[in-house]
Amino acid sequence: MVKSPLNVGVIGYGLSATIFHIPFIATTSTLKLHSILQRNPNSSSSSAPRDHPDVNHFTALDQFLADPDLDVVVVTTPPDTHVSFSQQALQAGKHIFVEKPFVPTVADANALIDLAKEKGRLICVYQNRRWDADFLTVRKLLADGSPLGRIVEFETHFDRYKLDKPATWKGSLGIEQGGSALYDLGTHLIDQVYVLFGMPRSVFATFASQRDSILMGPQNLDLEPDSVTTQLFYDNGLVVFVRMAGVSAEARQPRFWIRGTKGSYRKEGLDPQEPQLKSGMKTDDAKFGWEDPEWNGKLTIVNNDGSITMQDHPNVEPETYRKFYDLFGEAVVQNSEQLVPVPASQARDVLKVIEAAKESARSRRVVELS
Repeated sequence: MVKSPLNVGVIGYGLSATIFHIPFIATTSTLKLHSILQRNPNSSSSSAPRDHPDVNHFTALDQFLADPDLDVVVVTTPPDTHVSFSQQALQAGKHIFVEKPFVPTVADANALIDLAKEKGRLICVYQNRRWDADFLTVRKLLADGSPLGRIVEFETHFDRYKLDKPATWKGSLGIEQGGSALYDLGTHLIDQVYVLFGMPRSVFATFASQRDSILMGPQNLDLEPDSVTTQLFYDNGLVVFVRMAGVSAEARQPRFWIRGTKGSYRKEGLDPQEPQLKSGMKTDDAKFGWEDPEWNGKLTIVNNDGSITMQDHPNVEPETYRKFYDLFGEAVVQNSEQLVPVPASQARDVLKVIEAAKESARSRRVVELS
C-alpha cells in the first residue's frame, strides 16, 4: 500500500479535464489535485492558473513529469497524443488514467501494457459510461434470473442530430488517429457490450458520412464517418447491434432495445450526468445522476398464459462517475492491478472489435475474431 491521498496531475485543460476529471478528483478521498499541465493558459477564456491557484502549474511536459511528488497522471488530451504522453508518464514512474479512446490501435495498447508491467505502474482507461445509471439498470436486468429470459438481440444507440461537423478533434482527427464517431462514441457502446457479453465471435460493420450522403468503402474510408452500424455475433446466437448516427432528428433518441425469449426492454434518452456536469451541477448534489421519471425504460413481459404486460422500469439508484474515481483511487493506493476498474487489457479488447469493424467496412464482409 502506498500513501494516501495521492498527488494527481492532469495533462490538458479542456472539457474533459474541467468537467469529467477535476471535479471528481476533488471529491475522491484517496486523491488530491496536485498539478495541471496547460501549454497555453489564456486568461480571457481557459486558464488553469486562474481557476486553480492553489495547485502547481506547468506549460512543459518534462517539467511536469519531473516533479517527484507527482504520483498519478490523468491524460485528457486528444487521442493522437495518448501514446506519447502515456509512454513518457510511465517512463517517469507515474500511474496513468487515460481518457477514452485509449489509443488508436491494439499494437499501441500492447506496447503501453508491456511498459506499465516493466515499470510496475497501473493503467486505467476512462470508460465512464460503465457508470451510467441506464447501463447499470441493464446490467441488473440481464443478471442471472433475468425476467427477459435468454437474450436473442441487443441493440444499443448513441444517436444525435448534428448537421455541422464538430470543431474539436472529434471532427478533425483521422480515423487512423483515433478520431471519428467510431472511436468517440463507439468505444463507449462497444465497451458496454463487452462488459455484458464479452468478446464476440465475429463483426460486420458499415460506415457512412450522413452529412455528406456517402456510404464508405475501400476507396473512401479515409473520410470520417459520422454514422456507424456494427453487428456483433456470438456463439450462443446472440446478435448485438451497435448504432451511432449523426443525423437523427428525434425528440426522444433511442438508447437500448433488448429482446429475449420472455420479454423485452426499451429505453430512450441518455444518462443525465454529462449535461448535469456541463450545467454546473456539483458531483455531490442530491439530484446528480438521477433521471426524470418521464425517461423511465419500458419493460414488456410475456406472462405464463401468453398475455403481455408492459410497465415502467425506472433506473437503479445511480452510483455515478464518483464510483469510478473511488475505485481507481483505491486501486492505486493498494497498487493492485486486479482492482483497476477499467484495465488497459479490457480497452485493448474493445480496440480489437473496433479494428475488426474497420476491416469489415473496408472489405464489406464479416470479420472473424480469434
